[in-house]
Amino acid sequence: MFDYTDSVVLITGAGSGIGHATAQRFANEGAHVIVADIDTEAGQETAEQINTNHGSATFVEVDTSRPSSIAALIDATLEEHGRLDCAINNAATGNQPSPITDIDEEDWNQVIDVNQTGVWAGMKYELPALLESGGGAIVNVASKAGIRGSPGRAPYGASKHAVVGLTRTAALEVAGDGVRVNAVCPTIVDTPALRSMSEEEREAVIKNVPMERAATPEEVANVIVWLCSKEASFITGQAIPVDGGETQQ
Repeated sequence: MFDYTDSVVLITGAGSGIGHATAQRFANEGAHVIVADIDTEAGQETAEQINTNHGSATFVEVDTSRPSSIAALIDATLEEHGRLDCAINNAATGNQPSPITDIDEEDWNQVIDVNQTGVWAGMKYELPALLESGGGAIVNVASKAGIRGSPGRAPYGASKHAVVGLTRTAALEVAGDGVRVNAVCPTIVDTPALRSMSEEEREAVIKNVPMERAATPEEVANVIVWLCSKEASFITGQAIPVDGGETQQ
């Protein structure tokens, strides 16, 4: 158990999946959670669930493909709470499997804008807020696709490699200022996206994982919460696989 009492934690893409599980976990540890998502219904539902269960959460709509939207999110957080202690840049999108030669510019830009530019803009505005609050932690949600090749998923793989690079660069820039920056790199996670696949597709994905199953959102959330805690106080600039051993093959 970790004590996040009175901490303000911002999570993008918190309406579902890893973001939802992470919001719930931080709230259970005493944090006030800023639930940020482009999906208003899902984000509000996450915040309502937390508040109903005696936690503390506020929903703020954000479009992470637009830096101005992220800037407004940070401004709203500081205006209401006066501080920011942890930020989780989790919002992401993907592309339909396709070889590089068949990917059009619009599909490329959509993935890069959300996954790569969104993380850069997130840290651009989060870091000053964290420094003003006296320090804190950022965790960027990358992917196993950020540390190995992903045939058919060039936009997604490129963007997640960029997330790892941004993480390492930011970590070095603020290492002496009381802010730590790390990334998590999950394998396939048991989310609605996985369950929407055919049984054959699910089996094909999961067979590559040595532990022979998908990760749960809660297992990824556990690593994120730990990375933000004092228990991980000397860890920064790392891209930590949460992958059941898959990237070790």
